[in-house]
Amino acid sequence: MDESTPKLQSLLIAIAPAQIALFKSIVESYDNLATLRTEDPVRHHLRIYFAEDQAADVDHLLESLAGQFSIRVVG
Repeated sequence: MDESTPKLQSLLIAIAPAQIALFKSIVESYDNLATLRTEDPVRHHLRIYFAEDQAADVDHLLESLAGQFSIRVVG
C-alpha cells in the first residue's frame, strides 16, 4: 500500500432493526464519508467503514444521530 492510499477504520455498532434502513440512508447520504455493511443480522450489528482522516466527522455524525437512533458501539 502506498502513502496515497487512505487507511480505513471501522466501528461495529448495534441498532434497532426498525431503524437500520433509515440510519443507513442518512449515513450514506454524506458522500464519501462512510459505508455501512451488515456484519451480524441476528444481533443487528452494522460495521461502519471510513477513512482514518474522517474519524472526527463520523464521530460527530453518530453523536448527532444518537438522539434519534438507539446506537450502541460494540467494537
